[in-house]
Amino acid sequence: MHPLLPSLAAAGLYAGATAYQGLRLAQRAVPDLRLLTALSVLALLAHSLSLYFQLIIPAGLNLDFFNAASLITAAIILLTLLACRTIPVANLLLLFLPLGCLTVLLAQFGPAGTVRPIDEEPGILAHILLSITAYGILTIAVFQALLLLLQDHQLKNKRPSGLIKNFPPLQTMESLLFGFLWAGWALLSLSLLSGWLFFEDLFAQHLLHKTLLACVAWVVFAVLLWGRYQLGWRGHKAIRLTLAGFCLLMLAYFGSKLVREFILHI
Repeated sequence: MHPLLPSLAAAGLYAGATAYQGLRLAQRAVPDLRLLTALSVLALLAHSLSLYFQLIIPAGLNLDFFNAASLITAAIILLTLLACRTIPVANLLLLFLPLGCLTVLLAQFGPAGTVRPIDEEPGILAHILLSITAYGILTIAVFQALLLLLQDHQLKNKRPSGLIKNFPPLQTMESLLFGFLWAGWALLSLSLLSGWLFFEDLFAQHLLHKTLLACVAWVVFAVLLWGRYQLGWRGHKAIRLTLAGFCLLMLAYFGSKLVREFILHI
């Protein structure tokens, strides 16, 4: 099967789910979680089918720039849907579903980067899986931080919007943020450890910037978590450090891929 059909189906379903949730929130009403989840799951299934045909090629795993972005976005949406079953994070879908629509279309229609297929050795695949899951959870954390910032700003100005009125209390939002940060940091630690174990030289020329930036991001998140539980850091300081760590991490992965695939062509 050609990935075009599932890609278009996924994009349409993501757009429909986004429109439904956005309209309900604009009307200051709570979206039907079962309907929203059903639309999102259908979109994610079509997205996954598209990814299967785009990623799996005879030479190995085709993890070029846009395929990688699409895969990480699918992981983010999956993790958010799983989290929705037990914690109040459904509002994050309003941010992630359009991202899913965009990345699935870019993976289908965007220019192909110059990248060597990845040999599917178990250790390398384990490292990739850990990295994607860590990036996914930390992406959820950074959007949670942005929503927390928006909620705090609107509550201070006493002008909460329809979206904000559907949020949990500020303290719950902050607890959720640090829960995501703990989980993401732990997975990032395992990802870096697996890289040391399964790559011959993590400081080879084509991996040097990625490795150094990822290590600096790990330190930023570690300092943030230490400051939270030892010094009581919260609010804007916690949000700034979350954004700083996330930017370093995204620069480590997507920045290096962008330069290698579209500028240096290696």
